[in-house]
Amino acid sequence: MSDTPISLASLMTPSKTVTLDFPGYAGMTVDLCYLAREELMKLRKKCVTTKFDKKTRQPEEILDEDRFLTEYCKGVIKNWSNLKYRYLEELLLVDITELDPDDELPFTQENAELLMKNSTDFDSWVTETVSELENFTGDK
Repeated sequence: MSDTPISLASLMTPSKTVTLDFPGYAGMTVDLCYLAREELMKLRKKCVTTKFDKKTRQPEEILDEDRFLTEYCKGVIKNWSNLKYRYLEELLLVDITELDPDDELPFTQENAELLMKNSTDFDSWVTETVSELENFTGDK
């Protein structure tokens, strides 16, 4: 061991991506990226505008929620596999009558955003999973 003290800053990493099983859906996995607090703050800052409130005569921060969701999805959802069309029927209201239920919905940024916006279960799982550091440490 060297006598030189190790800086915590040199050990920190801004993000880490892991592949996790989506609960209740056989074979479905989602690649999620843990973002350090600083990265999340940067992401939020991109989506905030400051407006002057005439009543209070104070600047007021306004979060563009749609833009935040777009940036958040880009930041944390990196891919998925085995998201079968039949699974979608349990996650949100869809019409898959013209499709093979065992075919898979391809991962695209747009598909990820739509799933986050329209499926409470998917949104909750992603948000909870990404906020739990232990999902990204050690071997899972």
